[in-house]
Amino acid sequence: MPRFSVIVPAYKVQAYLHACLESVLTQSYGDFELVAVDDASPDACGAILDEVAARDPRVRPLRLRENAGPGPARNAGKEVAAGDYLLFLDGDDTLTPGALRAIADRLKETGEPDVLVHDFARADRTGVQVRNELAAQLTERGPAPFRLVDRPGLLRVSPVAWNKAYRREFVEREGLAFPPGCYEDTPWTAQALMAAESIATLDRVCVVHRQHRHGALLSAPGERHFDLFEQYDRVFAYLDARPGLAQWRPVLFRGMVDRLTTAFTAPGPLPGGNRSEFPRRARAHYRRHRTPGGGPLPPRARLRHVLVRRGAHRTYRALLLGGRLARAAARLAARLGRALGSSALRLHYRVQLRLPVREDRAVFAAYGGRGHSCNPGALEAAFRELAPHIRTAWITRPEHHHTVPPATRRLTPGTAAYWTALARSKYLVNNGDFDRALVKRPGQVFVQTQAGTPLKHMGLDLRDRPAAARDTDFGRLVANAGTWDYVLSANRHTTLTWERVYPGGHTTLEYGYPRNDVFQRATSADVTRLRESLGIPAGSVAILYAPTYRDHRITPVAALDLERVLRRLGPRFVILARPHHAQPGRLGGAGATRVIDVGDHPSVEKLCLASDALVTDYSSLMFDYANLDRPIVIHADDREAYEAVRGTYFDLRAFPPGAVARSEDELIDIFATGHWRGSRSAQLRAAFRERFCPYDDGRAAERVVRRVVLGETDLPPVVPLEERRPVPSAAAVFAHARLASVPQPAGPLTLAD
Repeated sequence: MPRFSVIVPAYKVQAYLHACLESVLTQSYGDFELVAVDDASPDACGAILDEVAARDPRVRPLRLRENAGPGPARNAGKEVAAGDYLLFLDGDDTLTPGALRAIADRLKETGEPDVLVHDFARADRTGVQVRNELAAQLTERGPAPFRLVDRPGLLRVSPVAWNKAYRREFVEREGLAFPPGCYEDTPWTAQALMAAESIATLDRVCVVHRQHRHGALLSAPGERHFDLFEQYDRVFAYLDARPGLAQWRPVLFRGMVDRLTTAFTAPGPLPGGNRSEFPRRARAHYRRHRTPGGGPLPPRARLRHVLVRRGAHRTYRALLLGGRLARAAARLAARLGRALGSSALRLHYRVQLRLPVREDRAVFAAYGGRGHSCNPGALEAAFRELAPHIRTAWITRPEHHHTVPPATRRLTPGTAAYWTALARSKYLVNNGDFDRALVKRPGQVFVQTQAGTPLKHMGLDLRDRPAAARDTDFGRLVANAGTWDYVLSANRHTTLTWERVYPGGHTTLEYGYPRNDVFQRATSADVTRLRESLGIPAGSVAILYAPTYRDHRITPVAALDLERVLRRLGPRFVILARPHHAQPGRLGGAGATRVIDVGDHPSVEKLCLASDALVTDYSSLMFDYANLDRPIVIHADDREAYEAVRGTYFDLRAFPPGAVARSEDELIDIFATGHWRGSRSAQLRAAFRERFCPYDDGRAAERVVRRVVLGETDLPPVVPLEERRPVPSAAAVFAHARLASVPQPAGPLTLAD
């Protein structure tokens, strides 16, 4: 008997069915059967199911003689299902990687509940995914399992069958079945939640639901949308037969009014001839099932109730039209206001450009308006320490203002103060570009810090790589590089690359990267405080997982099933999951017990200090992390695709900073066997550090400030690599302490020791 039966009805979804089935069959949790029901589909769905079943015995195809609709098709699959739990998945939807494992683990944690409700995301026609807006209802905080009376907000979550796992014995005991017609999920979901004696939640997106697909039943106009009335009749008939459930009538009645008004106001569902009939039916249902209670209604909901109760569909349409016109007028007024404001700011900037440059001003920015970070952040701190006569300001969006030190002025992009600072500050420091309208003035000094040692192709080297270059204006790129006075570099490789791909008359300062100074200055006490603040358990091995972005993908795709990795490695390991800022979003497995989501942490350098090892792919973070002399493991499972789209300056397999894994299983093996911190990995890391970390001795920022601001030429000498003592990792300190507490043998240590 399998743990799960995943039931997939298929009707006119031939273009999406392969992706749906593969999303199930490639799950890391393999204890399931896939019951695929061909609902007499006139396209190739039946043939696709037969093909997949022929190569995978876990697929059980079922063919209906006549088209019955999604409800009866699910019932047919349910009747032959043998799993402990039933899951339903539409033929054009997909399971997310690791979903079944996460569901299985949560079921075990919560004592095998009757129903487990998990989260989902909606994907529009372009593939852009948006998480369920009521995800807060799925929090895992508090006792579990529970009953609906403990979490009544679950009835507000979309009434769909495919965001839940149902214990099969519970479904059979309650006689749950899908009714015919559209909106068949409505009575099924209400009955399942009200009848369940135990419910649990999983705060994780497990299903991606394809929305507004051409040809989908609820997206096409037709009289089928009148089925909604019959479905709610079934819901309230279920309540009438069970007086003990009367407390749920107000909640379900309000949900019915919301669904009816949504169906009526949507642009496509109702043909013109039915536009007057639908409100009349809605008024009758309102009066038939009206239930007082449930607390006061919000103003918009109160208006909907009044209009549905009175059947005032013309009034309602007029109000909707008036609302749309009012919003359009407001948008127009806002555009005019922005245009006037923009004109005023341009005039202000031109005036400021005619005023003298302020010798005691410096303005900093990083990553296009993000927080105080990277090389500019380290330089800004050095300005305040070594050149206190310079007043510093940081350009950042309001949501990142909290990252800026109190002594530094905060500037919001697009404000008058922002344009004043750009026009009159002597020092301009950035790891990217400032505003396109920036005019570099005589007397201003532009320090381009860059954001790391280049492994992937950059600048002019992207001219023959359109997927990576996208809409890059290479003429403007060269013009911008011509405004730089100084460019920072951490090694010879970086110097040669920057001078070629960003040609200009700038001076390269091969002083090391200021953001890496903290690695030489931090103490063990600092590391301990950082780990405590991140919630890393004492004695754990913390792996920082920080992949770079993919130019050929709009949204990040998890290359690793982090939960599976941790299960294989054991309870001592935790993972700090850090997605790239260019493709934000939670990495696969974020939200699990030992996966700590650090995507919003303002300082990647502090995350490096808190970790014991780095796992990355092609991110320049590996060059910075090597300064800590801690293990680095490369996970390069898509090297060919990455090389084809972006390209790299050298073969990372030939000159890696540590062990290289080509698959998830190889990565697990590297950690399980200890190769990640073995002697061979240490040798590779030493050679890597010697080539790429010659100047990162903790005084890079000081050298830059003394040269650029103070005009000094006698700069602090670089500390040789062999004399540096970066702070050890917490795991190393812990292991050393354990070793010190164990009596040592008299002779030399052997491999067995």
